[in-house]
Amino acid sequence: MSLDYENDGALHEKIIEDVLSAYPDKFAKRRRKHLSVAKGVDDADAPAEGEEKLLTECDVKSNIKSIPGVMTIRGCAYAGSKGVVWGPVKDMVHISHGPVGCGQYSWSQRRNYYIGTTGIDTFVTMQFTSDFQEKDIVFGGDKKLEKVITEIDALFPLNHGVSIQSECPIGLIGDDIEAVARKKKKEIGKTIVPVRCEGFRGVSQSLGHHIANDAIRDWVFAAQEGEIEFETTPYDVNVIGDYNIGGDAWASRILLEEMGLRIVGNWSGDATLAEIERAPKAKLNLIHCYRSMNYICRYMEEKYSIQWMEYNFFGPSQIAASLRSIAKFFGPEIEEKAEAVIAKYQPLVDAVVAKYRPRLEGKSVMLYVGGLRPRHVITAYEDLGMQIAGTGYEFAHNDDYQRTGHYVKDGTLIYDDVTGYELEKFIEKIRPDLVGSGIKEKYPVQKMGIPFRQMHSWDYSGPYHGYDGFAIFARDMDLAINNPVWGLFDPPWKKKPQSEGFLEAAE
Repeated sequence: MSLDYENDGALHEKIIEDVLSAYPDKFAKRRRKHLSVAKGVDDADAPAEGEEKLLTECDVKSNIKSIPGVMTIRGCAYAGSKGVVWGPVKDMVHISHGPVGCGQYSWSQRRNYYIGTTGIDTFVTMQFTSDFQEKDIVFGGDKKLEKVITEIDALFPLNHGVSIQSECPIGLIGDDIEAVARKKKKEIGKTIVPVRCEGFRGVSQSLGHHIANDAIRDWVFAAQEGEIEFETTPYDVNVIGDYNIGGDAWASRILLEEMGLRIVGNWSGDATLAEIERAPKAKLNLIHCYRSMNYICRYMEEKYSIQWMEYNFFGPSQIAASLRSIAKFFGPEIEEKAEAVIAKYQPLVDAVVAKYRPRLEGKSVMLYVGGLRPRHVITAYEDLGMQIAGTGYEFAHNDDYQRTGHYVKDGTLIYDDVTGYELEKFIEKIRPDLVGSGIKEKYPVQKMGIPFRQMHSWDYSGPYHGYDGFAIFARDMDLAINNPVWGLFDPPWKKKPQSEGFLEAAE
């Protein structure tokens, strides 16, 4: 399906109205604010030299509570803290404090790759829970939490610390996890971080990111003030908001080190507690997932005068632009090395584009993911000649949609916290060549006869970051779209009525 953005804008507006017509008036009015079509900006709004060009306005309402009973695809604050920010820190034990279900559900889902020996010095893919029972709800779980931490330190003596990820009941019954953390830190002499990330807090997992960032500020940075001895260089950087899904952080690290930078900390995929502790010693913070980690970057800028910048390592266009932007911060020597890195990988890029662009040219994509991917991966698709029909976020804020305006074209369908019904109807009416979303959407979309890629964890592939990752990304999109299986059955909107098909077979 090839897109004509000028005409598709009107078509997408009509699709929105058609979908909303199925709702009661009051609910339709509320949901209308979360659905829009990107509108191009005037040339008068052109950026100053060195700034990104704003292509469109993506004006939708966001960061609002979902309606109870509506099938939403969001996570909760606990998911944002434990599943995203803290869980990938490999040499700490992360306790799911509460009933067993949340810890079990969040166990080993995001493919945060790490180096180490599981159960000895790394614990990412292990589940630790205080396993609340009814008596713990009635009498409180503080004593049980203390016992769990004591047992962890005895069973896993090489752990470097513990985080307490509180589930919903903890906030409801008033367990004092901060008092437990202070007491156990004195007893065992290790960092204990209480995180008030009860799932009911906020409107989505986004608040869990913020709470987790604040816990780093209050229980790691504040506790280590003036105590960290670390030999610095002029080229030290922190990579923040890369969770090493499928090895993404490793692919990014190769490029940054080749251009002469030293990564002193990667948050939080394959990270250690020591990397977080020494973060204030860096010269620059590079943030990949803005939504999950901008809070701590802003704090470090205010507290330690460390500047930060966003970067995007999806696809060669953005990789080159990001490398040049990062290098400019450090000066001519690093800029020269950055150009050498870009030139080194250009033959790989040319080969990948030559192989896959003819097979993918003009194919349309719809995206619905969390974090940064609804905007960051757009240019990677465009590097392969593909077009974005629609994109949206599960838990974005207004500034995420403002940033999306730098990437999407006029006429692109924009949707925030889209309901299961809306997403299905948008896909059915637009009929893209590919959908990129999460595991909850994968199988319904495939049953509609449309190719799908799981863009939360790369469908067990990856990495997708960096030049090597672009080659894997291109291969995976080609495998999905051009798989001959899609020609073996008709999607629901092309199927004949059952009685008609039966009569034809009888004849």
